[in-house]
Amino acid sequence: MKFLFWIALAGILYTYLGYPVAIWIMARLRPRPWRSSPMTPSVSVVLAVHNGAALLPSKIRHLLSLDYPNLKEIILVSDGSSDGTAEILAGQRDARIKTIVLKEHGGKAVAVNAGMAAATGEILLFMDIRPEVAPGGIQRLVSNFADPKVGCVSGRLILRRGSHDAVSSAVGGLYWRYEQWTRKCEALCDSPVGVYGGFYAVRRELAKPQPAGIILDDMFQPLAIIRQGYRSVIDSEACVFDMWPESLGGEFHRKVRTLAGNFQLIQMAPWTLTTQNRVLFQFVSHKLTRLAAPYLQVLLLVSMLALSRDSMIFAALAAMQILSLTLAVVGMLVRIPILGRIAAPASALLALNAAAAVGLYRFLFTRGPLWKIWTTKKPTEQVATPSAQRIPSEPVTVAPVIEMSHGFLSETAQQKEA
Repeated sequence: MKFLFWIALAGILYTYLGYPVAIWIMARLRPRPWRSSPMTPSVSVVLAVHNGAALLPSKIRHLLSLDYPNLKEIILVSDGSSDGTAEILAGQRDARIKTIVLKEHGGKAVAVNAGMAAATGEILLFMDIRPEVAPGGIQRLVSNFADPKVGCVSGRLILRRGSHDAVSSAVGGLYWRYEQWTRKCEALCDSPVGVYGGFYAVRRELAKPQPAGIILDDMFQPLAIIRQGYRSVIDSEACVFDMWPESLGGEFHRKVRTLAGNFQLIQMAPWTLTTQNRVLFQFVSHKLTRLAAPYLQVLLLVSMLALSRDSMIFAALAAMQILSLTLAVVGMLVRIPILGRIAAPASALLALNAAAAVGLYRFLFTRGPLWKIWTTKKPTEQVATPSAQRIPSEPVTVAPVIEMSHGFLSETAQQKEA
């Protein structure tokens, strides 16, 4: 039992403290800076949308108002929408806009692959419907491609505050700062294992079609580029703004989807666990240990309870863990502001570990495509950023609407891969 206790304790400490400290030391001792200088390669924006009619008009105005001088095209892909999204796309009149309407809802990967196949710019910029790009954000992002070894660049997500509960605020505040700091250290060493999927760019010649149904395109694409010998980096001055889920329920559901996607990524891209993955150490330490963390927490508690029969020290440690879990649960259930703020870090950690366990269950037992575990809110419930709403309305240009079947998309992806 003592052996199990030390194994569990070492695993937990390494996951949340040891690895971040180790990667920080590596970044300090052996930094690998990359070159950045002003440049204006042609950029194709790729945006996949499913039932986004409520936000799409303001998003299109925002994209057309971007200050990047060589924005070649904006490719909008409707992924089997049924809410009027296709009709909005059909009404566009701006020459820079290309629209693709997929009749069936096949998931983000299928829609993004369609957009990639239609893109002609030197740089592909992947965006989501909610984030708003800060002035100069695209210019700053693409300047990193001045280094010929850089194949993927991600910007910095700045989270807007709203009426968030205490636990969601802790995840979107403390945890997100911790996560971004870890990724920046990884980028200084070599490359982060994932990027913020709402705003990242890749060289078009390096982009790989994604496996249909994959959830974590923002991990698969950067890792596929790293596999080709290039780097993925982060530019903290290329900023976008977005809103975090306001409730614990929304944040928990988002994390379940993401963590289930980690298991799916390994299944669909098994090379990520081989030496073909140059950042294998980071991948295992940053992602896989977090998937094991909930089971290490259980093992730690069980071992301490067993050892507490003969040791007051282990009895005290077990009591402390039980007290921490109780505080975390009470903080989630009892709506007392002061208590919620005190318990928020423990509640956030418990929620993240519970999401990892539920994510494994969803991965193993979800019938049909795994991306369907994500049920989006109705478009009217999504948050449109205030500044996006202030963007002046301008006439927009037409582009022909392309209708595709998933069979054709699959064939196109295979041809591009070949």
